[in-house]
Formats: sequence, C-alpha cells, structure tokens
Amino acid sequence: MARWTIKNVRIAGVSACVPNRIVKTAELGILNEEESLTFDNTVGIKERRLGPDSLCASDMCQAAAERLISELGWDKESIDALIFESVTGDYYPTPPTSCLLQDRLGLSSNCFCLDLPMGCCGSLYAINVAGNMLSAGNIHRALLLVGDTALRMGSMRDKSRVPLFGDAGTAIALEYDTNADDIVIEFHTMGSGYKALMTPHGGFRNPTTPDSFEYEDFGNGIIRRKRDTLIEGMDVFTFAISRPPKSFEQFIADYHLDKEKDIDYYLIHQANKMIVDRIVKKLKLPIEKVPYNLEQFGNTGGASVPMLMVTRLREQLQQDKPHRLLCSSFGLGLSWGTMMLNVKNVVIPELIEI
Repeated sequence: MARWTIKNVRIAGVSACVPNRIVKTAELGILNEEESLTFDNTVGIKERRLGPDSLCASDMCQAAAERLISELGWDKESIDALIFESVTGDYYPTPPTSCLLQDRLGLSSNCFCLDLPMGCCGSLYAINVAGNMLSAGNIHRALLLVGDTALRMGSMRDKSRVPLFGDAGTAIALEYDTNADDIVIEFHTMGSGYKALMTPHGGFRNPTTPDSFEYEDFGNGIIRRKRDTLIEGMDVFTFAISRPPKSFEQFIADYHLDKEKDIDYYLIHQANKMIVDRIVKKLKLPIEKVPYNLEQFGNTGGASVPMLMVTRLREQLQQDKPHRLLCSSFGLGLSWGTMMLNVKNVVIPELIEI
C-alpha cells in the first residue's frame, strides 16, 4: 500500500481564486430549459465560474499565491519549493509552468520547481510530494499551486462534459514545523481504467492529425473530436462510488476512527452531487460534517479540496482550536487518495475574483 506518514509539516495557509464570471447551467447554451433544471437538481451544479480563453490556470494560481504570501508575511526568498499541479498548463508539452511561475512570482533562482498533471487528486499528490520533501528539514517552505481551466479541454458540444466543470486556481503554503501533527496520506491506482477519463489525440501515442479535428456524433448530445477530453460517465460513476469509498472505510478502520467523534469535517472531491451523496450514504457519514460547494463552483478538479477549505471552512480553520480533516479525491488515471490532517491557525484570505 502506498501510504505515508508525513512528520514535521503543517499547512500554514490556503487561498483560492476564481473568474468573476458566473455562468448558470441554462446559460451554457447546450441544454434546454427542462434539461438544465434536471441537471441542476440531480448533478447539483447550478452555476460555475468560467474565465475567458486568455485566462490560464497559472494566472489564477498566481493571484492566489500573491495574496497568500502577503498575508503570511513570507519573504519570497524563503520559499524553497514550488509545485504546480494542473492538466491545463500554459504550454504543451514544454516548458514546465512551475518554472514560469517561479519567475512571475519573483521567487529565488534556488527554488525547486515541479509540474504534476494528476487531475482531481492533484492537491493530495502535491501535499504528499512537498510534504515528504519538507519532512526531513532540508527545505523549510513550499508553495503548492493547484488549478485548472478544464472546460476548455473538451468539446463545447458535449453534453456529458460541458456543464460539469468550473475554473479555479488555489495556493497551499506548507512549512517545516517540528510541533506539527502528522499528515497521513495514501494513494491507489487502477491504470486499466484510464479510458474513462482521457484525451485520445494530442500526445505522442496518438499525435494530432487532421482527423483529430473531425467532429463525431456519439448520440445523446455527445459530439466531440478526438482531440477533446472525454468522460465515460457510467464508468466514472461506478469507479467513484466503489473504489474510493472502500479505501476510505479501510483507512478509518486502520486508525480506529469514530466517524462522529474523531473527524470534524470530511472533504470529498466535488465531482457531482450524485457521487458525493452516494459516498456519504455508503459510508454513513454525518452529513453535517460534509461541506459542499459544487452548486456554486462545479467540479474544479485538483483544486476541489482547497476550494472547500476557502469557501466553506474559512472561519473554522483559522481558529486556534485544531480541526481534523479526512479528505478523499479521485479521478484521472484512474487514481484515488485519502488524507488525514489536523489544522489550526491557517491563514485563509477571502476568495479572490479576477
């Protein structure tokens, strides 16, 4: 099992940035009035934030990072590592967007930079990588930038995908602290299911050709090209309500956790309301401890967990009283992860809009 206990690392701050444009489901122009109402009530995503084509995930992450660094009072020279987690980097396939952000943020040339393209599990992967780097005390501060503009990866004529996603960029500040409580995190992978969430053309396995831009009608309002990211809805749903909950339950059992008494909040990746509701019901989680924000922001990919912290738990996590969080994310790969951490006195600026 790929499980880590990360010592001597604490979350010092979390911030988030979204576009100021709010788009309701009916305004997307792909569903009729009746379909939009049904989608709102079943999938639970009533509006999302969408930026112009000129706005990149890195722009929102940069805005979130600048605000967080300022409110933390960190000297930029003291930031030893920068990780950018996204599947919508500035350029493809090179250069790494983390290197561009090091320059745009004015960080030291001694700063270690890394790109991670892990999708909806992104924030957990970034915390694991940076946390293990910090744990030994060789570096002392890390900035994790997690965000996506995922809607633009797909076809705007694909009813199975268009209404699901919203744009967001987040920043998480980690620092070395010998008094910090352990962060426990684990991951699982089922690569055999990769076709459920993929972009068929555009990489080196299937390079872009003229055929990549030809639209195909798959029925049920799904019209896309081979260069467009696809979602096999039923495959993803079946995966999301089976594998991650099973691991979540095993994690709770391994650490002898009482679901009512030992966990303050359960942060579940905001894929859609049907999936989150099914996981909550399957695991018999106390619903008052499960925050939702997908009705306002949609599926924000890897930024989903930090977005919940900023938009739903900002007041609580800034308190001196520690709160124990149990997080679950799942998506591309197919991959899924579980993370347990205690947080207090976290610097959380108000949600930024640009």
